[in-house]
Amino acid sequence: MPGLRGQFYTDMLGICIVLMICLSAVHSQFPRACTTEAAFRTKTCCPLWKDNSPCGSLSGRGRCRDWTPLRRNKIPQVNDDRLDWPRFYYENTCECHGNYSGFDCGDCKHGYFGDKCDRKKMIIRREIRELSFLEKKRLFSYLALAKTTKSKDFVVLITGDRHHRETYRFIDASLYDVFAWMHYYAMKPILINNTFDLIKNFAHQGPSFPGWHRLAILFLERQIQLMTGDEDFSIPYYDWRGEKNCSICTDDLLGNNNAQGILTPYSHFSFWKVVPMTLGFNYPDAYCPTADTEYKMERLHRKPGTTPYALNMPTFLDVENTLKLKEFDTPPFNETSLLSFRNALEGFLAPDGVTLKRSMHNLIHIYLGGTMSQIPISSNDPIFILHHSYVDKIFEQWIAKYNASPSTYPENNELGQSPTDCIIPFFPCYQNKDFIRKSTEFGYLWNYGGVRTAKTQSS
Repeated sequence: MPGLRGQFYTDMLGICIVLMICLSAVHSQFPRACTTEAAFRTKTCCPLWKDNSPCGSLSGRGRCRDWTPLRRNKIPQVNDDRLDWPRFYYENTCECHGNYSGFDCGDCKHGYFGDKCDRKKMIIRREIRELSFLEKKRLFSYLALAKTTKSKDFVVLITGDRHHRETYRFIDASLYDVFAWMHYYAMKPILINNTFDLIKNFAHQGPSFPGWHRLAILFLERQIQLMTGDEDFSIPYYDWRGEKNCSICTDDLLGNNNAQGILTPYSHFSFWKVVPMTLGFNYPDAYCPTADTEYKMERLHRKPGTTPYALNMPTFLDVENTLKLKEFDTPPFNETSLLSFRNALEGFLAPDGVTLKRSMHNLIHIYLGGTMSQIPISSNDPIFILHHSYVDKIFEQWIAKYNASPSTYPENNELGQSPTDCIIPFFPCYQNKDFIRKSTEFGYLWNYGGVRTAKTQSS
């Protein structure tokens, strides 16, 4: 198949075949408190808060709500359990009041802090090269802590049959690995009538793309704030416009690599391993590789600028032209959509709005190579969060330019991509349309001054 779609099939087919080895297995994060036999038997995820009431109801934080009246038709076993997330697993979950949030209403909405979630605060996301020496040290220390500290709130589900709770098995995972696994889980091909659609998933190739990744970065950022007690922590971004090479791929920043693509021992991330490791192994048994079988994991790889059809990064003009596309997304709401800001930003469409070719977000993944180019597991590389933080900045510029809002999100029939579909696999339910809002509503701003301009890049 010629053109963009054919090249995409070529790139993804090997990855998807390996994912299908796990066709009966599910990988997801679940609130630890909701992984008991009783919780699954009653289909209830309404944990007790500190006041010993479900969802902190005695303290006015929230209530345990039955979502059954709003549930779609029961999902047959031949179909994907994610199609009715999270109601496939829990028909009763917490509905939080006011500024409270979280699976147990024990946290605050993004941008709010304090015991009563009544303190609004804005954090500033900055370009990583603008950070001081101490700020960089803090960033790398926090990421190392997130990679090595087991999540106290979430566990990862690994099961031979996701439709039968008696086979469920839960394992601990580090905070960063939970984040990486959520991306992997959303990337798994969609199962319909016992058949996988190899190019369809819940986080890409549709209007959910910008919002899914915005929420994912917010999730990791918030979890690191909670873990460290540092309310000022923000995830920086990597402004890659017009770069002739990966200037942050140095041992002082994100890490240099050797000829084989392995990060050097002087890198802050040289000890990081990929989870889940889905490539390079053949698993004949019912279970897929897990976070507790470390010998099956490989180290991070990165080989920037070595892919023949991705020798350059997007330019300043590419970003400017992408922002000229007024329509958020267009039919058929997939990788072939034309005149679509989302499709150009995601990078199946050139910034001219009419040529189907790799650009923008996709081009960076391919250019960096190694782990980043294997999209289902790309979130294991910490450069992923800096890349998507910048993609989110471009998204924010588009929102401001066209005064976009949740009503901008288009109605469509793509699975998991409708305006009111829950974003998989997050708790509580965030709807896809919720994230076409200005970043200030989520408690963060951008430093639009920056250190890089087209003039400084060319000098």
